[in-house]
Amino acid sequence: MAINPLFILFALLACAVLISAADLYKVLDLDRSASEQDIKKAYKRLSRKYHPDKNHEPDAENRFVEVAHAYEILSDSTKRQIYDRHGEEGLKAHEGGQHQYANPFDMFSQFFGGFQAQDTARRGPTSVSEFEVSLADIYTGASIDFMIKKRVLCDHCRGSGAATDGDIHSCPECGGTGVRVVKQQIFPGMFAQSQVTCNKCGGRGRIVVRECPACAGQKVLEHTAHFTLDVPRGAPEGHEVVFEGEGDESPDWEPGDVVLRVRSRAEKGGWRRKESSLYWKETIGVDEALLGFTRNLTHLDGHVVPLVRKGVTQPGFVQTIKGEGMPLFERPTSYGDLFVEYNVVLPTQLSKETRQSLAEAFYGKSHRDKDEL
Repeated sequence: MAINPLFILFALLACAVLISAADLYKVLDLDRSASEQDIKKAYKRLSRKYHPDKNHEPDAENRFVEVAHAYEILSDSTKRQIYDRHGEEGLKAHEGGQHQYANPFDMFSQFFGGFQAQDTARRGPTSVSEFEVSLADIYTGASIDFMIKKRVLCDHCRGSGAATDGDIHSCPECGGTGVRVVKQQIFPGMFAQSQVTCNKCGGRGRIVVRECPACAGQKVLEHTAHFTLDVPRGAPEGHEVVFEGEGDESPDWEPGDVVLRVRSRAEKGGWRRKESSLYWKETIGVDEALLGFTRNLTHLDGHVVPLVRKGVTQPGFVQTIKGEGMPLFERPTSYGDLFVEYNVVLPTQLSKETRQSLAEAFYGKSHRDKDEL
């Protein structure tokens, strides 16, 4: 989708007043203590979310411009210091009374290299995990908090592994190129040259002379991240929820994704699911099987489903109740069906009076119980 230049100008002008009054940290969903890495990460997430080529909600364009403006200021250490002390009015005064708003789409392209370049950028591994939830949560929809252990860039060294910026030196082995030229003799007087990765710096061209005390030169730290999984009503088995860019961090790649596959766990109460249908087993006595009955079944969300049978119910009979199954995925007002299978339990023993009554009911009053003979 091509972006009209008039839209860009209009969006910038329309948002100028709103942005000037907004808290730039809140625009990026950050605290004022956020690190440079936090600011960069927030911009990546929000600019993707609100880019008008992907998000067609009415307010997405304005949010995209706000996010770009907030990042422009907070990612610049000088501008951020002025903003923290004096706000945007102080920043305008510092810049001669007028702040020039950067083109948010140019900023996006410079940051990501466009969507195509973003797709081809080196990314870290994607983590895929099974996540079991109760059938009731899938029936009603739920928000479930959980935690994941992952690696994040060290805040102290910003992923360099060095104690300070001055502790990062050009590799003396390769001269900062990351490769070394190796000569090999093929025949007497004849040599071949080849390039190999420098084993001293690992191809980076730089070495660390004093390690970061926080991460011991590892560049990353173990971190427990908190997330919220939104389970949609009627989510199919294996439904995938993707947390973009929340995988392990590394200075060598963009973080991969965390993918959760939602599955229902076995229910002790006997509920079973197959696609949009629900299955339940109900146990009844002989008297109910022969004479009929009315019972109440408590559904997954607590509402009551009446089970009514008139006449004889055979063991294994399955009753279909329309519209009492699972809500259809992305069609929450439509439901599948509920199938109730009846299990008839025979008594372990009968009293003399009960045996006589049954004998008379089946064979007539002239019939005598064999036990009496």
